[in-house]
Amino acid sequence: MPHLIGDRIVLREYRKGDLPSIRNWVNDPDITGTLSTIFTFPQSEYDSESFLNMMIESKSDSMRGFVIADKNTQDYIGQIDLIRIDWQNRTASLGIVIGRKDLLGQGIGREAIHLLKQFVFKSLNLNRLELEVYDYNERAYRCYRSCGFQEEGRLRKKIFKNGSYHDIIIMSVLADEN
Repeated sequence: MPHLIGDRIVLREYRKGDLPSIRNWVNDPDITGTLSTIFTFPQSEYDSESFLNMMIESKSDSMRGFVIADKNTQDYIGQIDLIRIDWQNRTASLGIVIGRKDLLGQGIGREAIHLLKQFVFKSLNLNRLELEVYDYNERAYRCYRSCGFQEEGRLRKKIFKNGSYHDIIIMSVLADEN
């Protein structure tokens, strides 16, 4: 895939050298607490390396992704991936993580999502981009709303985190809304 260049970031390919940056956040509960339940248990270096190798090899038609990198240095900041790509129905799900706490809340996720939306709708000709967000992740919810995602529904009390049950909010944006 080509690099997608924004004002402050570039969405680029995964590289072997990204492993130390991934390892810096992958077991940090401040980062992983809002992510998939795959992070309930500690991630081994083998787990991280296997994921990285899978993304580098790009053998899956149903999953592709980008590293969110600093535009000037190409240093890893996070990642934004398309998962469950359905080429027949022209849909995909989005997963994103900013892996550096010092860069949270600075609009990097928003910029990455806007770049990815342009690519998804203008280059891949997909019609729908969807995501799931936990109801307690208010910062992400606001970000997604500002990027044009609309709430479609909730899976009530679907996830158990930090001693209580929470809703999973389902959101999407369509090509003609972009």
